[in-house]
Amino acid sequence: MKIRTFPAYSLFLLVLAGNTYATTYNLPTSLGDRVVEASAKETVTVTVDHDQTLLDVARRYNLGQTEIVTINPKLDRWLVKKGTAVRLPNRRILPNTPHNGITLNIAEYRMYYYPADVPGTVRSYAHGVGRQDWQTPLGKTSIAKKVKDPSWHPPESIRREHAANGDPLPEVVPPGPNNPLGAYALHLNLPGEYRIHGTDVDKIFGIGMQITHGCVRMYPEDIEALYKSVPIGTPVYIVKQPIKVGWLNNMLYVEAHPDLEGEEKTADQRYSSALTLIQKANNDELPEFDQVALNQVLKDLDGTPVAIYERLPPLEEDMPATDIDSIAEISKPATANVTKNKKKSDPLVTTSKPTKKTDKTKSQTKNQASKIDTKGKKTNPNVGKKPVKSSPEGYYHGA
Repeated sequence: MKIRTFPAYSLFLLVLAGNTYATTYNLPTSLGDRVVEASAKETVTVTVDHDQTLLDVARRYNLGQTEIVTINPKLDRWLVKKGTAVRLPNRRILPNTPHNGITLNIAEYRMYYYPADVPGTVRSYAHGVGRQDWQTPLGKTSIAKKVKDPSWHPPESIRREHAANGDPLPEVVPPGPNNPLGAYALHLNLPGEYRIHGTDVDKIFGIGMQITHGCVRMYPEDIEALYKSVPIGTPVYIVKQPIKVGWLNNMLYVEAHPDLEGEEKTADQRYSSALTLIQKANNDELPEFDQVALNQVLKDLDGTPVAIYERLPPLEEDMPATDIDSIAEISKPATANVTKNKKKSDPLVTTSKPTKKTDKTKSQTKNQASKIDTKGKKTNPNVGKKPVKSSPEGYYHGA
């Protein structure tokens, strides 16, 4: 079935109180739908009222650095002039996890919290994740403890790393503006002191990047809100879903995010993963979807959900089953495989401008694609990949 084409609109938000844009979404009312939206419009933009950085805009609208830069490839992250229109995310496909507790999709640097006291809603927050050599563990866990104004006791491995970089750490960092844990910490029920926590004043713009030693780091105002809302024992699902597929009002959407550092995939691997997810979402049948639109999604990798197929409204007995992936409990994390004396450039402190990206076509084709033969051999994305082990101590680079 041919999909409808949607007109593009712009919503100029001139005044907004606080950091509330697109933080809370209403869950879809139709059974099986997994796409949430902040606005009925197709495109949402904000016009900045003074010169600032793109990262300032990101924090105001609860976005991370990677997300705001990826969705605005033509803008200079270090200088956005007054009067410039900045694109903001509108729709999001919910990760394939239970709609309760907290889901951390590290592939998109995003948290989804389903508050038990406000059913029918989901709150979404940006966060930072573990570096390539200190990966955040995957699986199911829970909130074990909550601490306000935590002290930081850097593990010996982290102190050695800092000392090798000429930045020695004390044995204990007391609470305060320079504490890497920030003002609030939610301890996960895992060995190694993994936490969801805030940040110090110098690392605000690291939210939405791979910059921690395995912990999950949030904006100060976001971790404060989460700390006050989340009870001990809340389940936490940590997943890595760079490609997501979901329905909204009988339209099938696909959303794709850039690969994490050290986990780069080929175009064929992404395409194979997308086909598998599309077929699973459509009762294990591959529909005649818009192939050109899918190709563009997998090329742009900007996290924007794009409609690729429209179905007739199904009868109740024909509704696709809501198939949630089984998520295993996290056991004891493996020992970290840390490269010694390896220095990496910090994109947050550089004064040079990022390399300009090529202009990407954003238009969607109106033509219906022919059915794709899926009997061909699929590429295994894990072949040849050397696993990177997670940190036993769960701390991130705090300086």
